[in-house]
Amino acid sequence: MGGVTSAAASPAPASAELSALGLAPVLPVVVLDDAADAVPLARALVAGGLPAIEVTLRTPAALNAIRAIAEEVPEAVVGAGTVLTPEHVDAAGAAGARFLVSPGWSPRLLRAMRVCGLPFLPGVSTASEVVTLLDEGVTELKFFPAEAAGGAAYLKSLAAPLPQARFCPTGGIGLASAPAYLALPNVACVGGTWMLPADALAAKDWDRVRRLAKEAAELGS
Repeated sequence: MGGVTSAAASPAPASAELSALGLAPVLPVVVLDDAADAVPLARALVAGGLPAIEVTLRTPAALNAIRAIAEEVPEAVVGAGTVLTPEHVDAAGAAGARFLVSPGWSPRLLRAMRVCGLPFLPGVSTASEVVTLLDEGVTELKFFPAEAAGGAAYLKSLAAPLPQARFCPTGGIGLASAPAYLALPNVACVGGTWMLPADALAAKDWDRVRRLAKEAAELGS
């Protein structure tokens, strides 16, 4: 996976085998207020067929949640989302995150993600951002906020002129709209929260989460 290089930090290119895309058709985007819920939630998602899990750094519990999943659910591939700063990059890596996702990008943030060596998905919402990152060797991207930024129709329009770019669209996508994205040649997976309804999390209804995860995983079949 590509990244941004500079005179100050010019690491060797990351292995092409490292990727945050393609593990499953749907990447659950998890917001946890209680790290104690991380392990049973992760086990439910994995049991449903969604092994890649993005835990967003939006709550104080996030890093402990990532650490718990990394240590106790080895069959899961846990990553950190809402990565905004180099400090987030370092903290997520130390907690055991295996990939990084950001809603946007800056040269400083991309440089930090490249140096850390983990697969990463910088967020884009315009063709100009995609071209800029392709010029820097970054080909795997998060399209965010997907529905607000033009949806599947917008990504379809990018496929012909920018075939190198591959996307994980996230933002406003649900079970009904996900298939339109997954049918596109430049979409590897979609991010979403619909398999994690707030009432199920509040009730710790992990069996319901598992069933919804299974339904989501079947979108790729």
